[in-house]
Amino acid sequence: MGIILPTEFYRRDALEVAPELVGKIIVRTLGNGSELRERIAEVEVYRGTEDLGCHASKGRTPRTELLFGESGIMYVYLCYGMHWLMNVITGEKEQPQGILFRAGTVHDGPAKLTKYLHIDGSFNAQPLCGNPAVRIEDDGFRPAVRTAPRVGIDYAGEYWKNVKWRYIAEDSV
Repeated sequence: MGIILPTEFYRRDALEVAPELVGKIIVRTLGNGSELRERIAEVEVYRGTEDLGCHASKGRTPRTELLFGESGIMYVYLCYGMHWLMNVITGEKEQPQGILFRAGTVHDGPAKLTKYLHIDGSFNAQPLCGNPAVRIEDDGFRPAVRTAPRVGIDYAGEYWKNVKWRYIAEDSV
């Protein structure tokens, strides 16, 4: 068991938080008390209204309002009408940014990860800190981390789809 990451951990720029999330453990406590644990192998940053890959680039909407709010809050949304994707809000209020949990060491995609963890839209807007159902723990493991372009955002244009804001544990696929 590791140390639960406090809200202050997330209250920094996403580009600082993201590489530090790699190697941490997402812990999901189910209703029967059993735990699912997955080490984070890959995350992806979405940062600011100018980032055409970020939902906040469309401005404030009911869907994006969370991005402009408190850090340490989960932003869970439905992708392609069928896959729940989990993010955490980072930074200061009114500076929309978040980090997508892209893969674990076992579950190699954001939809597979949330499916394994039983994360769905009911987790949207819930805190990661002090939440009995889901939290992020630090057990001291620090993998080497490499960067790569983000995935699946061709619509954002050449610059934004090629910016190296994906952080991957060096030993993961």
